[in-house]
Amino acid sequence: MGHHAEVTDHDVRVLDDSEYRTAHSLFRGTLHYTPAPDDQWKFARESYEPGRTFGAFADGELIGTVQSFPSRLAVPGGGVVPHAAVSRVGVRADWTRRGVLSALQRAQLRALRSAGDVAATLRASETAIYGRYGYGVATRYRFLRIDRRTAAPRTRPVGRVRLVEGEAGERVARGLFDELSPGRAGTIARWPAWWGLTVRRVAGEENLKIAVRYGTSGEADGYVMFKVAPGEHDSSDDKPTTLTVGDLWARDAEAWADLWLFVLGIDLVDRVAASGRPVDEPVEWLLGDRRACRVVEEVDETWLRLVDVPAALSARTYRSGEPVVIGVRDAYLPENAGAYRVTADGATRVDDDPELVLDVDVLASTYLGDVSFSTLAATRRLDVVDPTAPARADALFAVSEVPYSGTFF
Repeated sequence: MGHHAEVTDHDVRVLDDSEYRTAHSLFRGTLHYTPAPDDQWKFARESYEPGRTFGAFADGELIGTVQSFPSRLAVPGGGVVPHAAVSRVGVRADWTRRGVLSALQRAQLRALRSAGDVAATLRASETAIYGRYGYGVATRYRFLRIDRRTAAPRTRPVGRVRLVEGEAGERVARGLFDELSPGRAGTIARWPAWWGLTVRRVAGEENLKIAVRYGTSGEADGYVMFKVAPGEHDSSDDKPTTLTVGDLWARDAEAWADLWLFVLGIDLVDRVAASGRPVDEPVEWLLGDRRACRVVEEVDETWLRLVDVPAALSARTYRSGEPVVIGVRDAYLPENAGAYRVTADGATRVDDDPELVLDVDVLASTYLGDVSFSTLAATRRLDVVDPTAPARADALFAVSEVPYSGTFF
């Protein structure tokens, strides 16, 4: 990947609230959308927090922007670290490939580190962009399509699932989500404006429903958000009525199964689609005909940037195994660069010679446990100094549950 010389005919600074709408319109423009109308801007406006939006300017005009939301990230072993959810990254079309994004990224990463964030994550619109800034793919998710007419669920709900309308539904969902997340490695805390943008705004425009599962104690222990796009009931093969699951969280397996059985049991639905689900979610095992459930695609979910490598390595736990010394390179935050000795008891910075060497984006990919060092060695994404090092690192970094975030932003 060629590095472009940074052109310094622009400057970068933190934006104030009088500039947020201009930044929002610029970002939408990079995705080829028109500026948000007032009713949409009302929701977006709430999501801009002071000091978290940067702008690049040339001749007094805004030419690029980047922003983040305050959050927390769960790491292997149950630890939770301060985390920034990076979003609304864009450079105006007439200013791309001139170092603007690099300057914005440098300013943002420096600010996040100063503020004490251990990690940042984003959802990439294009995959070629973010590796050079130290982001690596750290979780995956999958998209399902279920033929409801042939699915034939093997079991019936045990608890009671109820539709809860409007703000009451959102309140229950929010309470449950905050209780359950950050939980599994990769899950993140949602900032207040996430609910406004993702739930309230959508509910105003589309037929979004929230169903809550109540256990035998009468306590809410899971919820599902979904919407139904009606098809043609007389010729359903042509245009099937599709129910799309957007968000499903449960306290335990019993609540999880009941929520799936509920959506699969809704009448006058031909197809159930689910977006962004965990790769290990066993939906097909609920069905009499497992082929009724198809994985439409499996793609990258979390792009992770370790902003403070020593803090990140110390925050997670490791399995038993022989120690390994890992050498880390970081062009944008050079204070992360160095050698780290990882043992079953933790990680410390050392002066020893590294036994394997990798860039900070590759370390991020291994950090939550989704990909092994051996895989990255085989695909030449890291430099092996000692041939036994990847296997030792694999044993230490291994996790029992595949990481997953489940929050799109």
